Amino acid sequence: MSQISATRRAAFRQSVRERKGILVAGAFNALSARIIEDLGFEALYLTGAGISNMSLGLPDLGFIGLHEVAEHTARVRDSSTLPLIVDADTGFGNALNVAHTVRALERAGADAIQLEDQVMPKKCGHFAGKAVISTSEMIGKLHAAVDARDDDNVQIIARSDACAVHGIEDAIERGHRYIEAGADILFIEATETLEDIKRLPQLFKVPQLVNIVIGGKTPTLSRAEFEQLGYSIVLYANATLQSAVHGMQKALRLLREDGQLAEDSSLVAPFEERQRLVNKAWYDTLERKYAPAD
Repeated sequence: MSQISATRRAAFRQSVRERKGILVAGAFNALSARIIEDLGFEALYLTGAGISNMSLGLPDLGFIGLHEVAEHTARVRDSSTLPLIVDADTGFGNALNVAHTVRALERAGADAIQLEDQVMPKKCGHFAGKAVISTSEMIGKLHAAVDARDDDNVQIIARSDACAVHGIEDAIERGHRYIEAGADILFIEATETLEDIKRLPQLFKVPQLVNIVIGGKTPTLSRAEFEQLGYSIVLYANATLQSAVHGMQKALRLLREDGQLAEDSSLVAPFEERQRLVNKAWYDTLERKYAPAD
């Protein structure tokens, strides 16, 4: 592990503990991660739904595996210096698979790894028809995750989807058990009432993450309001994805209807901006540096 990685992870853990509502945007590939960093966010999230939707053209129904997630993690890590939270779904199997997943994602560059208690194959947290494993099975998975990491500053995020299946009280009880098993951050997914959102941070001793899905089940508050309530991370896991889809639809609809799309159109990033984001000037410098002598 490099000193840069160690320093970044330790600093991120400390920031999370301060419970100041860190606003985190979700990335679905390396370029979206670079845009998130360029716009001044403090951390980013590699979304499993984003990988499924944008790389495979499939819904978030458990179609991706560790290979895809680890590959995307490495690419995002190579493109961004921000703390990186990785969505590892169910850990892709039992406790032994979870241990392998944590080792693989830590090596690929994850600074925090999210594991959920859904039955495999999982579903998007805001879909109907979810099922969850037993509390005891998830506790075993969390023990395996904690034991598998090399760097104790790699944070394990325990996500529970039990609210939609068994109700909020079961999700709260699971949350306490998951913390006892070593989870660093708690994430109760798809909380549906403002009352529950307001009380959850007061019930647990570890930092909490709230996930805002545009069009989903969780009521929306501002980042400042979530901070005031005591949340550590305010996640917009798929705002990047949804805005990218919307932008492509608008630009391509105009292209289809008009038969052309001007360079100065407000619907597309300028050519120069695209090159800036992928650091083209730096590669031009390298090309000149290593060019063969005349």
